Amino acid sequence: MRPVTLDGYIGQQHLVGPGAVLRRMIESGRVSSFILWGPPGVGKTTLAQIIAHTLETPFYTLSAVTSGVKDVRDVIERAKGARFFQQNSPILFIDEIHRFSKSQQDSLLGAVEQGVVTLIGATTENPSFEVIRPLLSRCAVYVLQSLGKDDLLQLMNRALQEDIVLREKKVTVQETEALLRYSGGDARKLLNIIELVTDSEEEEIVITDKLVAERLQQNPLAYDKGGEMHYDIISAFIKSIRGSDPDGAIYWLARMIEGGEDPEFIARRLVISASEDIGLANPNALLLANAAFDTVRKIGWPEGRIPLAEATVYLATSPKSNSAYMAINDAMSFVRQTGNQPVPLHLRNAPTSLMEELGYSKGYKYAHDYEGNFVEQQFLPDGVTQRFWHAQSNASEDKLKQRMIQLWGKRFEN
Repeated sequence: MRPVTLDGYIGQQHLVGPGAVLRRMIESGRVSSFILWGPPGVGKTTLAQIIAHTLETPFYTLSAVTSGVKDVRDVIERAKGARFFQQNSPILFIDEIHRFSKSQQDSLLGAVEQGVVTLIGATTENPSFEVIRPLLSRCAVYVLQSLGKDDLLQLMNRALQEDIVLREKKVTVQETEALLRYSGGDARKLLNIIELVTDSEEEEIVITDKLVAERLQQNPLAYDKGGEMHYDIISAFIKSIRGSDPDGAIYWLARMIEGGEDPEFIARRLVISASEDIGLANPNALLLANAAFDTVRKIGWPEGRIPLAEATVYLATSPKSNSAYMAINDAMSFVRQTGNQPVPLHLRNAPTSLMEELGYSKGYKYAHDYEGNFVEQQFLPDGVTQRFWHAQSNASEDKLKQRMIQLWGKRFEN
């Protein structure tokens, strides 16, 4: 069912539709290196293969799970040989590029920069965090989206009409709600579910919501080796914690555990939630989340479910504040707008006599020399009066706010 042309490709019209960036690039015959970022089953590999087929260029593929630096270098050497006979650089497709180590990614830099290969990477993780900066700077990043209802229905109809096995069967689709819900925007899931529910000797098959639900309960992992509805469930889990519902949070935790989710992935999300959603309203939440992460690593599975459950309930029942999260976001936005403001001289260190002569550190007041270990002085760049941290209404931050008002006066009253 994998198409070989853009006309047969379903979804991602913002990238491959008429006049869209990737279609224009392909039609021009010149493709530069890029990374496709999106959830599983939305067409990342298919899109890379269509590009290679359209440009009639050699196509090499590596999996970051099974390949090492030697494999990367071997492919690059083969690509160098093919380069002499091709107008376009050979395409090197790396699936799950976020799993490549720094050394593996470093081994790609020269070949990508010199045009020996055109790199197309595929990742389900944010490349800003998982791909090294030098490689990321040499690649555009295109975001793929989960397939919508119309896309999935189009794919279903095509499979029933064109698949060499399914088209020989008498299949009637009476209801589609369960098909669409369980596939979760993932084309691969949808096709696997269709295969599962039509895998019978019956001459006539009628697909209903009840049939889909029954078959999936009998084969819970038949269509998703990584945990059912991975992205939807982790979203529901975090939102239940944020919404202070321990029952909802524990339910989604159980769904992830039963679906075979990586326990360290769950633990990482708990640490993030403790910082982003509970924050200064209960600083102990971050300590407990970190302790749960460490404990899971030490004791493994299945006992690791217990500290995860403890942390989940604690975070869900804790008071909530995102004041630290908002403060750093506002500060970063301000920095991007105002650029590199100079550090005031009195805040700079003066390790040399020349720096002292230039006024470095002059006038700095050492807080511990003053009553209460505080003295009012300037800590922001010259001319900057912006407020970034704003206390939210909870017992912990009320105390912090009152202390700031006591020290700084009106500056922290609002």
